[in-house]
Amino acid sequence: MTANVYSTIWGWAVRGPSLVFLLALLAALPAHAEDNGLLSAPDAWQQSGEGALLIIDIRTESEWRETGIPEGAGRSSLFLAYGLPNLDFVDEVTALTDGDRSRPIALICAAGVRSAIAHLLLESEGFEHIYDIGEGMAGSGDGPGWIARGLPVEDCGACTGS
Repeated sequence: MTANVYSTIWGWAVRGPSLVFLLALLAALPAHAEDNGLLSAPDAWQQSGEGALLIIDIRTESEWRETGIPEGAGRSSLFLAYGLPNLDFVDEVTALTDGDRSRPIALICAAGVRSAIAHLLLESEGFEHIYDIGEGMAGSGDGPGWIARGLPVEDCGACTGS
């Protein structure tokens, strides 16, 4: 699929279809490169500590405040309140990478669904090295999750915006 198709899908999603439709569409799309781009939480933590990649927490502000964020992670919500897409998401991620779309990034959400969507979106926008921490903060079929693994989190009780 071309970048234009992904951009069209994102643009169409912004106009009102439910997240359910977007998830169904995601399931029908071909897998992304690099073994689906999956990265375990411990591997992401290690690579982040080595400066090899930037972790970006794409959950909502309320989720950041509830659980904290992975230590050293950047923040940019893929979806805002009421499931509305964050129209500034790509620009915010670009700012977090200082405009370097070749900088390796690892996306984390609660359980890997939003990070898979964001992976495809960012790939369509020219980001080159995107990984998905599929187990997320809370765990999924890909693993127990950042929190259950006891990986470090930063308090984000006052977090707002990205």
